[in-house]
Amino acid sequence: MIVLADYGSRQVAASAVRMAITETREEESKKKLEFRELGIKTAAVDCGGEYVVSLKKFIERAIVAAKREGVIRETHSEEGAIAGATREALSQIGMKAVGFSVGGKIGIARYKDHISVAVYFGFGLLHLDDVAIGLGHRAVS
Repeated sequence: MIVLADYGSRQVAASAVRMAITETREEESKKKLEFRELGIKTAAVDCGGEYVVSLKKFIERAIVAAKREGVIRETHSEEGAIAGATREALSQIGMKAVGFSVGGKIGIARYKDHISVAVYFGFGLLHLDDVAIGLGHRAVS
């Protein structure tokens, strides 16, 4: 694990990726507890749908999950940080995902003023799937 004094944007981003790649609810809950003990607040939410049509839904689900798990407060700046980081993460996989249905998970992590959002999606046609990870970061005070 990471030493607490070393936490910065890279370590928070890695925590968001670890949350996004959990495969079961049990694994997700276990990771959430591990991160909480280190002072990192986390959340994760399953998402799926046609990529372009679902972009707004993905961003909304990330905001709701972050609020539900206490990662952010219900303020304009913190909700905007999650929305912006999620949009950035989604845009990184956009060129591959446009025109396809996607499915996967969004992972969110926060330590002090660092917030990261990772999207881990599979997409494709029939059994010809591909996988991509996108990552966004914002700072809030």
